[in-house]
Amino acid sequence: MIDHRWHYNHSVLEVLPGAPLTRADFEVLASQVDPVIEEHGSLAGILINAESFPGWEDFSGLVAHCVFIRDHHRHVHKVAVVSDQPLLGYMPRLVDHFVGADVRPFPGAERERALEWLAGPG
Repeated sequence: MIDHRWHYNHSVLEVLPGAPLTRADFEVLASQVDPVIEEHGSLAGILINAESFPGWEDFSGLVAHCVFIRDHHRHVHKVAVVSDQPLLGYMPRLVDHFVGADVRPFPGAERERALEWLAGPG
């Protein structure tokens, strides 16, 4: 399950993974993101707000996640990963090689700072 909320007039999307991720989660997320990208051309950023990473429900969830990233990463300028989990802190360094967005980690207590960075110039 992925909850989401929009910030800054639909320029920043915050996603909150709360359970193992499914194919349906990414279909719903795409149905929310695609119209905004069509209207504005891109998103200023995505904030991944995760106390921990719940993983994927099954292989189709993993594939849907990869497809979502492939189809959308060129339309996102920045990605902030907000978490106190050490593994998630390393994620930006790993995915930075595969996406065009600037990806940065933030500690859990710095969610507001992450939102400001996402909405800022750059």
